[in-house]
Amino acid sequence: MPAVMIQGTGSNVGKSLLVAGLCRAARKRGINVAPFKPQNMSNNAAVCPEGGEIGRAQAVQAEAAGLAPHVDMNPVLIKPESSTGAQIVVQGARLTRAEAQDYQGLKPRLLAAVQDSFARLSAQHDLVIVEGAGSAAEVNLRKGDIANMGFACAENIPVILAGDIDRGGVIAQIVGTKAVLDDQDRAQIAGFLINRFRGDPRLFDEGYRYIAEQTGWRGFGVVPWFGDAWKLPAEDGVDLGKTPTHDGAFHVAALAFPRISNFDDLDPIAQDPKLRLTWVEAGRVIPADADLVILPGSKSTRADLEFLRAQGWDVDLAAHRRRGGAILGLCGGYQMLGRRISDPEGLDGAVGVTEGLGLLEIETLMRPQKRLALSAAHHVPTGAAVSGYEIHMGETSGPDCTRPFAALAGHNDGAISADGRVMGSYLHGLFQEDGFRTAFFAGLGAEISTGGYRAQIGAVLDDLAQHLETHLDVDAIFDLAR
Repeated sequence: MPAVMIQGTGSNVGKSLLVAGLCRAARKRGINVAPFKPQNMSNNAAVCPEGGEIGRAQAVQAEAAGLAPHVDMNPVLIKPESSTGAQIVVQGARLTRAEAQDYQGLKPRLLAAVQDSFARLSAQHDLVIVEGAGSAAEVNLRKGDIANMGFACAENIPVILAGDIDRGGVIAQIVGTKAVLDDQDRAQIAGFLINRFRGDPRLFDEGYRYIAEQTGWRGFGVVPWFGDAWKLPAEDGVDLGKTPTHDGAFHVAALAFPRISNFDDLDPIAQDPKLRLTWVEAGRVIPADADLVILPGSKSTRADLEFLRAQGWDVDLAAHRRRGGAILGLCGGYQMLGRRISDPEGLDGAVGVTEGLGLLEIETLMRPQKRLALSAAHHVPTGAAVSGYEIHMGETSGPDCTRPFAALAGHNDGAISADGRVMGSYLHGLFQEDGFRTAFFAGLGAEISTGGYRAQIGAVLDDLAQHLETHLDVDAIFDLAR
């Protein structure tokens, strides 16, 4: 099976970006390539055409490869709901909720699903580029591993180890990884690369040689910092607030929930120079000059609603509302805007009812059936076309639903207050639609920049592929896969 795996010395070292760039480079060479990540932990998910969900990073990698996202590209998705528990999604569908100590017992079952998906993907493509998860050196999790060396050894896939020089200590990252691995895992690693170098890469020549001497592994190159990486959807909420900001006249404030999901909904806003996006983090107030406040999605809506209150954001939102400001809730944020959220089965935490913010005349009842769907609609107030996706549990109803946010085939979506200033929708990804984005902000009295957001994503992926072709030995990486 022609495949190569990019593993990392730690989390957030740039593995997802490297795989996306290599997929785009392979595609530009005419190779029928597909991305694959055996196990992902993220609340930033994408919906596939067949109706399942995978990590957002794999959906970006699929786009880089010129493919529609498919559940086989990320057969195990772990969606954290608390500090110890998570929802387990297998081949696109919710399997169960598991506590951290119980997850180990699921791994044999999950490995079978991972290998099944990988075999199917490999049979359909000339090359599969695999992404590891976290660190290759997590030897405490090695037994039953399906994310890194366990999978690589099971399928005999050569591994390239990526280290992040920007966070410092990259020599110890790579040499130390070899030191803690057992002989079988060491033998699976074919080489290393250095990622996110700032400045003149020649300054690291001695360090590069030292790593090669100490490990016996060949180096595949030093990748300089890729400045446009922030324009691609991020996998982890840790990246919130790290993007460049603009000084646009229209100010959008977004609440950074601890269990935030699908936060790339706001990427088109962040990248528009005529808009100013502020992520409001814990301990900070909602800016008084905000024109629009967005409550984004949440993997644990009731817990994040309690967090919102603990920050005093409910008071800020009430003041913002009195000043005539606009409020938009997306998915879990939409549910928070209502009168109450009822969870009789404990699907979103403990069994019970949580009082909502009361900014919309709606109520939500949590139900076990999760809705996963790509959706085409039109925005009711403006008539603008909207395309996005739904990924949620819960049914919402109430008087304000008679003023829907969007109309879909067969049903309406969302709700709008009587004065039109408070809005909610279950649709994710709606701001990627240039026509809708323009119409929506025009309705709030704001002018935004023109230009295709989706086309920009394609251009960034092209630039990323060229960046890797320039600084890595891509020929050798693809030869390794054979």
